[in-house]
Amino acid sequence: MPIEPALESTDPYDREAQIFPQLSEEMAARIAGYGDEVRLATGEHAFDRGQRGVDFFFVLEGAIEIIDLDSHGVPRVIHVHGERQFTGEMDLFNNRQILVSGRASRDSRVVRIRPAAFRRMVSSESDIGEIIMRAFILRRVGFIRHAAGGVVLIGAGHAGDTLRLQRFMMRNGYPHRLLDVEADPDAGGFLACFEIEADQLPVVITPDHQVFRNPSNASLADSLGLTETFDPAKVYDLAVIGAGPAGLAAAVYGASEGLATLVVEGMAPGGQAGTSSKIENYLGFPTGISGQALAGRAQAQAQKFGARLAISRMVVALDCEVRPFRIRLEDNQVVRASSIVIATGARYRKLDVPDYERFEGHGIHYAATAMESRLCSGEEVIVVGGGNSAGQAAVFLSREVGHVHVLVRAAGLAATMSDYLVQRILSSPRITLHTDTDITALRGDRYLSEVAWTDRRTGVESAHAIANLFVMIGAEPNTEWLAGSLDLDDRGFVVTGRDREGRALPSPYATSCEGVFAVGDVRSGSVKRVASGVGEGSVVVQAIHQFLHPVA
Repeated sequence: MPIEPALESTDPYDREAQIFPQLSEEMAARIAGYGDEVRLATGEHAFDRGQRGVDFFFVLEGAIEIIDLDSHGVPRVIHVHGERQFTGEMDLFNNRQILVSGRASRDSRVVRIRPAAFRRMVSSESDIGEIIMRAFILRRVGFIRHAAGGVVLIGAGHAGDTLRLQRFMMRNGYPHRLLDVEADPDAGGFLACFEIEADQLPVVITPDHQVFRNPSNASLADSLGLTETFDPAKVYDLAVIGAGPAGLAAAVYGASEGLATLVVEGMAPGGQAGTSSKIENYLGFPTGISGQALAGRAQAQAQKFGARLAISRMVVALDCEVRPFRIRLEDNQVVRASSIVIATGARYRKLDVPDYERFEGHGIHYAATAMESRLCSGEEVIVVGGGNSAGQAAVFLSREVGHVHVLVRAAGLAATMSDYLVQRILSSPRITLHTDTDITALRGDRYLSEVAWTDRRTGVESAHAIANLFVMIGAEPNTEWLAGSLDLDDRGFVVTGRDREGRALPSPYATSCEGVFAVGDVRSGSVKRVASGVGEGSVVVQAIHQFLHPVA
């Protein structure tokens, strides 16, 4: 998540009736039919932090208190669920390790509902399911806002690995608190307490005082219980590779129509769109929505219908020669599925400038979210690119940074950017548009500190003391792992709709391998827009049904 963009300036704990609702007696009677009535003695634990697949508890009499660990590992009660209230948050919809513990604060009588029955109840009892879903979303947003149930990240705030870990946890909705060793006076005490040397930073410290020194994203996901293992004998009806808008749409529609659905994502839900600060022309959101919030809602929706989501595991190979298909992950796990949707999207291209790789993560960014905005507060920044993502980034950043310079090689923006963004950029006193301009030099020691650009019309180069460069140019498909498995065009995008002989296939999303489909930005000829990706992801499910259950 975060799922609710409206909560950015308000505390979800202020919405007491929604985050901790008390259900009616009539609803309580219906809930009782999905589980078993049990008694918990005072102090008896219903569940503990780190467990997977825990049960849902509805309180009939008594109370269950929710326990977090503070930064010293000392238990503290963060909430007490009373009569006709319920436990749980978003991790009840997946198999991740839970973040908090729950125990009876006095002798209590509760309804205990097992995971399968809980999913059935949420699906069958729509009014109850809506209340539970809203409460679960708000509880996770509250955890994130207050770093409850989370970890402490210690490192230099501008360092590449600190930013990498922070982005990974933020985009996966994992609560954490950042201690910047360059600015936070509390950081030194933590380092001394855990005997951590400066060259070991960044580190992640869990509530039970486990220390992970500069972990990879995959190892951190494993350590925090974000990843899942797969039963090699299970065959999914549908495996969706990639959790951007197109992939999540396919997962929502596939799971809601009864397909056993798995989504495999290498980083975090949202894809490239998840790095967008605000999308204002997406249907149904007149005030706009961030890409991360949109992805968070879609993820919750897919999981509500039973889709499983596996993050931080890159797919490295697809075997189209066997049925069911075999998908091999980077940790050598193998997933089997009867049909596949490729939705791995695209990534921004890199600039061809000396020392570019040296400053990636140390001043060069590919996302413009609240995290980056805070990082650049009061400073001048550069946004390179003429598409909607670049325009959204420029407008968003201009609210908090000192000034935004938008650089494009073209003579203007009208041909590549939506008009509403063009007009905002041209009218904003905090944004300057530089057309016919190239970045020609990057300078700095540990971090980027100076950027030079050249006016292509005059050949004049100028240097500027700017430490943050946002690169949002073009698109390269994430298809290296598909080479030799599917037909790709000359740019590496997946060819769909026609076979090798040029004959039309049954679906415009069908690839050269029957039963494998491609949607969204990864598809050759697709419109690179969030709305079109969502449309393709939803429509492709009809073709999947026809493949799985052909009509004679």
